[in-house]
Amino acid sequence: MHKLTLPIPDEDIRALKVGDSVSLSGVMLTGRDTVHKWMIETFIKKTRSPADDDEQVYEAIRAILDGGAIYHCGPVVAGLDTGDYRFVAAGPTTSIREEPYQGDVMRHFNLKAVIGKGGMGPKTLAACQEVPGVYLHAIGGAASLIAQSVRKVRGVHKLEFGVPEALWEIEVVDFPTVVTMDSHGNSLHVEVETESKAALKTLLAE
Repeated sequence: MHKLTLPIPDEDIRALKVGDSVSLSGVMLTGRDTVHKWMIETFIKKTRSPADDDEQVYEAIRAILDGGAIYHCGPVVAGLDTGDYRFVAAGPTTSIREEPYQGDVMRHFNLKAVIGKGGMGPKTLAACQEVPGVYLHAIGGAASLIAQSVRKVRGVHKLEFGVPEALWEIEVVDFPTVVTMDSHGNSLHVEVETESKAALKTLLAE
């Protein structure tokens, strides 16, 4: 088990290999489709001009993402009426939806860890090698268990995107994950797909 504290140094990322168990502690952000699209359009490709509190949010999240982690998660949150936020459930979202954006986001923010389920594609794997970074698989179907590692919800940005799509700033302790894409070009998801296709071909030939 690799017990890492955010932000994560490059040497700790390079030491990780596919199959390693990792527990994360520190401050991270949640972010899904709307957040990634907003980051790309407003601050990376700059196809739209910043509006409202965009610049303020950017400055707030940039420090967290530098050497940090983003979690593909649409949490169930209590305390929305009082502002005393608490995660009730925090299961991972399928990550492949962020494949068009993730590599550019990693490079722009020096993002070291992407957390989700199901793995990602070649663009993200290339960014993992360059930044360097890793993709960490969180346990699907364990939303309540994972929520227990979220010790504090420090705040929220872009709540107007909706609760599942907002940028939630969370403090975690021993957040459980497994490395399935590393900074050395290895992807467990590619290996599984290749082996599955070979097995299917064998079955069809019988």
